[in-house]
Amino acid sequence: MLIKDARLLTGDGRDIPRGYVLMRDGAIVATGAGDAVDVPEGTTVVDARGKVVTPGLIDTHSHMGVYASPGVRAHADGNEMTDPITAGVRAIDAVWVQDPSLERALAGGVTTIQVLPGSGNLIGGRAVTLKLRRRTDAGSMRFVGAPDGLKMACGENPKRVYGERKRMPMSRMGNLEVQRQAFRDAKRLMAEWAEWRAKERERLEKLAIERRKFAAEEADRKAKTDRCDAGRIAPRTCRKWKAKWAAEPLVPPSDIGSLPPKADLDLETLAGALEGHILVHIHCYRADDMSRMIALADEMGFRVRSFHHALEAYKIRQSLALRQISVSTWADWWGFKMEAYDGIQENLALVSQSGGRAIVHSDSAEGVRRLNQEAAKGMWAGRHAGIDITSAEAMRWITLNPAWALGVEDRVGSLMAGKDADIVVWDRDPFSVYASAERVYVDGRLSFDRSAKAAPWSDFEAAPDEPPPPPTPKKEAL
Repeated sequence: MLIKDARLLTGDGRDIPRGYVLMRDGAIVATGAGDAVDVPEGTTVVDARGKVVTPGLIDTHSHMGVYASPGVRAHADGNEMTDPITAGVRAIDAVWVQDPSLERALAGGVTTIQVLPGSGNLIGGRAVTLKLRRRTDAGSMRFVGAPDGLKMACGENPKRVYGERKRMPMSRMGNLEVQRQAFRDAKRLMAEWAEWRAKERERLEKLAIERRKFAAEEADRKAKTDRCDAGRIAPRTCRKWKAKWAAEPLVPPSDIGSLPPKADLDLETLAGALEGHILVHIHCYRADDMSRMIALADEMGFRVRSFHHALEAYKIRQSLALRQISVSTWADWWGFKMEAYDGIQENLALVSQSGGRAIVHSDSAEGVRRLNQEAAKGMWAGRHAGIDITSAEAMRWITLNPAWALGVEDRVGSLMAGKDADIVVWDRDPFSVYASAERVYVDGRLSFDRSAKAAPWSDFEAAPDEPPPPPTPKKEAL
């Protein structure tokens, strides 16, 4: 399929007034300015004159599926608030694909989301990255190859949840102590595994030597036995050999090793974060809390991939940029609790100006439908403050930067040859309050078409074309 004559906001900083995107077999084949060349015969051509084409939008912070709509207690599966450390629980085990919010997010141009556990615990569990494709089970929505995330939290939420129960943690001191101890336990488990693996390597090396010796001795005895049976060895000698072999029978070397360390899902998850293949995402508002979490990461040996909410990121923006810690935040949510009181609308722009990775996230099944408008608000606030934020840079906040935060920047986030064909066709500049996503492609497949009527994903969106007739009034009993 060729989409031609569109304005391209590519996600990687380019703004092409008139260009094209060629996709095949679920991937982007080529993009560029002007007219496409070498278009294969039989290509479907989409005339997008007057439209704007962008990569699919990406939300780093969602609870869709684990706090599903309708919002009733039976659908509240995002917080396992039974212990401050529940690192081993996994969001994928609770995602409900019948959540109507998933399809609504797709209609807003969002193609990839990270679903996280909530922030009631200090370490809430594993997050999962999903592609918004119509599926009947959560596992088949998983973004294949995307690393898991680890949801951590600091500040008010954990200390309120457990402080009200008169148990640790009930203060910021307690928060850090419990998190520090959890990572120390994980490092101890890693040390036990390292010791066990070293002993296993040594045992297997010795076993290989013993097996070679056994095979050589077995072959030697067989050769001697064959020679005796053939009458080529004196009977007296053969009797001596057989007597010796009877007294010293060959025993194969044992392949029984020691048991590995006891499995622990919580500590194994934290070990994954320490080893770097599980990416750490931390719910944190205040600058001092973020600084403390950075100190904890330095002490324990893990890296923070993104601070979420991060309303005071602007206060330490140079440090965050230097450490390559992304900032997943809102355009203008603030003031709903004390740690959220010092937010400013220029936060995104200031982080971006300092060379940091600014990201617009939603944390909302409603806000996820308008990530483009949230980015527009952050862009406007920056410009109003004298910070030159271009449309191309603001587009990066909802495409390539979040792709990096989720560890999938080599697959999505920009209109680049070789990447997945997750593409949105907008009816106008996506930073206009009037903009709508007309078409959304996921892996090259048309997954949403505003002009076409399709069966809804969720049973909760299903309804008859005509409203049912009103019920017949019951006759009163005489």
